[in-house]
Amino acid sequence: MLNGVMNEVPVYIFAGFLESGKTTFLQECLENEDFIDGKRTLLLVCEEGEVEYDQKRFASPENVFPALVEKEEHLTEEWLNYLQKKYKIEKVLVEFNGMWKLESFIENSPENWVLCQAMCMVDSGTFEMYNTNMRNQVADKFKTCDTVVFNRWNDSFDRNAVHKVVRTFNKRSDILYEYEDGRVEPDTIPDPLPYDINADIIEIEDLDYAIFYREVNEEPQDYEGKVVRVKGRTLTDHRMPEGCFIFGRHVMTCCVEDIEFCGILARLEGDVSTLKSKGWAIMTARVTWEEHEIYNGEEGPVLNLLEIEDCEEPEEEVAVFY
Repeated sequence: MLNGVMNEVPVYIFAGFLESGKTTFLQECLENEDFIDGKRTLLLVCEEGEVEYDQKRFASPENVFPALVEKEEHLTEEWLNYLQKKYKIEKVLVEFNGMWKLESFIENSPENWVLCQAMCMVDSGTFEMYNTNMRNQVADKFKTCDTVVFNRWNDSFDRNAVHKVVRTFNKRSDILYEYEDGRVEPDTIPDPLPYDINADIIEIEDLDYAIFYREVNEEPQDYEGKVVRVKGRTLTDHRMPEGCFIFGRHVMTCCVEDIEFCGILARLEGDVSTLKSKGWAIMTARVTWEEHEIYNGEEGPVLNLLEIEDCEEPEEEVAVFY
């Protein structure tokens, strides 16, 4: 602690479902002196699998403090702060239960805990079953983790299929394939956009709105000054700044429970009362990236209206990240 301020504590999360190889991987990390670096390390174990830790083989066993977490509700900021003070920890490793909400854990972590890396371990042989029956939990892990490792991989599995699932939730994460003989290969499948970003007018098809929404928010430099034509709903409100309205669609990430309206600030020269609120329209607009009160003073995309026409609602009202 410096001048009453808690030092930042790096946090490394290893998530995944039961028997996905988390414990084995963490054991190897803890046997690496360079990784532990003599720092007092809290090892949060959120499930007990068939493989147990061999603390005698840890590089610095006297500096590793295991803590078993039996229930998800125990992961409170108060309890984690208690462990931090009790063991005077300098680093945190988390073997996270695949059935628990990773986002909730991060939100409940002490303020001085800094997420340095989040890795998701996946058993390639059971992945299809988990993705079919527990897609919410898969989405929760893939959205947060910056690396996804498909272990026990062999060439009978479909790389394109698993690549597509990962990219549904996270376009930036690294994807690795670990074979049973220890070989590790990175994913090299390209991710082309479903529309021509270099066209004079970028045509966004109905099925591609979710991808456009994600891209224009994450890669604003690619869209600055570009003209797009896109279908969506116009939402007007007298409390909004003059000439402004919201244009967008409902988007589903993985299931009906997480459907939300993904809207973008739009602006026209004139009276927004001429627009049909909550009506469907095809809008042609020039994209800019600006600070605006609608985005709480932060920067965000703005669709500057060039042309708009009413239209029928699409066959699929909800867009999806596919």
